Amino acid sequence: MAREIASLSALDAETLRQRWKALIGADPAPYLGRSFMVRALAYRLQERALGGLKPAAQRLLDRIGDGRAELVEERIPKRRASAGTVLIREWRGVSYRVTVLDNDVVYRGRRYKSLSEVARVITGTHWSGPLFFGLKRRSKEAANG
Repeated sequence: MAREIASLSALDAETLRQRWKALIGADPAPYLGRSFMVRALAYRLQERALGGLKPAAQRLLDRIGDGRAELVEERIPKRRASAGTVLIREWRGVSYRVTVLDNDVVYRGRRYKSLSEVARVITGTHWSGPLFFGLKRRSKEAANG
């Protein structure tokens, strides 16, 4: 597969169009640029060898393509802590409690402007407060949490 993908950039325009028709199943649009066609064909080759999108993602894209998707309804609501919420976070074996108020937060009897300010007090480094307290998902788990 790697050799086949690498060889795409060496193909002339007509051969690229033939490969497009063979892999995609239709003639490419006349305005498609060479670099786009090479990238799209490389993707298709990888897709065939390694698998494509998950079915749920494909269904969503199909609905969007058909104009049937209401993107506003598909959005995932943000996780927020309302006033009165108590957030508990364990950090390096110690449990920390923060109470959320309307415009600030309370930690150890003292008011702070934000969760980030509290996270900085706890860890000694800059942290996103919502991330530290689990209100925002991490792309990668912190190693020392």
